Amino acid sequence: MFEKFYQLFSNDIGIDLGTANTLVYVRDHGIVLNEPSVVALNKKTGSVVAIGSQAKQMLGRTPGHVIAIRPLVDGVISNFEVTEEMLSYLIGKANTVSKKSVRPRVVIGVPSGITSVETRAVYDAAKNAGAREVYIIEEPMAAAIGINLPVKEPVGNMVIDIGGGTTDIAVISLGGIVRSKNLHIAGDRLNNDVINYVRDEFRVLIGERTAESVKIAIGSAAKGAGPMEAVIRGRDLVTGLPREVIVTDTDIREALAPSIMGLVDAVKEVIETTPPEVLSDVMSRGIILVGGGALLRGLDTLLIQMLNVPIYVANDPLTAVARGAGIVLENMDIYKDVLIGYETDVSPE
Repeated sequence: MFEKFYQLFSNDIGIDLGTANTLVYVRDHGIVLNEPSVVALNKKTGSVVAIGSQAKQMLGRTPGHVIAIRPLVDGVISNFEVTEEMLSYLIGKANTVSKKSVRPRVVIGVPSGITSVETRAVYDAAKNAGAREVYIIEEPMAAAIGINLPVKEPVGNMVIDIGGGTTDIAVISLGGIVRSKNLHIAGDRLNNDVINYVRDEFRVLIGERTAESVKIAIGSAAKGAGPMEAVIRGRDLVTGLPREVIVTDTDIREALAPSIMGLVDAVKEVIETTPPEVLSDVMSRGIILVGGGALLRGLDTLLIQMLNVPIYVANDPLTAVARGAGIVLENMDIYKDVLIGYETDVSPE
């Protein structure tokens, strides 16, 4: 009786809790929210001024009493109260979309290899934000499910999830992670590489949003079809005055090269420790790239050259984790054993 009531009035929500962006999947509605993981706070009152896209527009542009922060660093919670506020806002918007009133069941994706304390922080933040049941799943597993890899079968699958704060490299078989590595070479690190390069080569200081825009516009890991260039504006470090410079795709590729090679070396480490039978499957099936970093031009080409393994970019790589969380929600009886932790307040009768 209770279970029928719950299914009728409750909401099932899958959340990809990312350092840069948080995506929300609602059962029967698909992905309904894709918001930057940014919260603007009033330092005088401690109140939340804005969350998501509106808060991101404030980054680097706030008055003294307002601060725009990212409550997640390297994929884990760095500010518990602010993360709770952000989750509460997202769950509230998801409930508005689904028009259901009972506290929802939530599946949240987290980076592989996070500690039990960090996992508990995610659980507590979601519970305090209004979730009835909270399930935790590692992001590479969720991504593999989201792109329809046969994770439950005795077949090796390899996924590289390049997010904003972290990159997860995982080999998956029989519903579990065989080998994995989590590193902090991801979108934010690449943005900082661009900032540092422009500062050192052009003596111009630019902000994070400008660096990200340039990376998306002309960034690449390998030489492409033709030259590209972009105009960037910042502060001249010599005169202190505004200055405009032109950067090319070669400049950005040079800026990103050290971090990209660090990523390649990490993938090699995982491959070197993977059991031979599983590695044989990976060599025949290839490695799948997901996450926002998978969209970096030429990254698949470079990895093919360096690893001698087929590389594929997933369809719609940005939403793979959120879609996987949604599939787990809709097929909990099948995928319950892939979760790394869950608790409930009430056991349905």
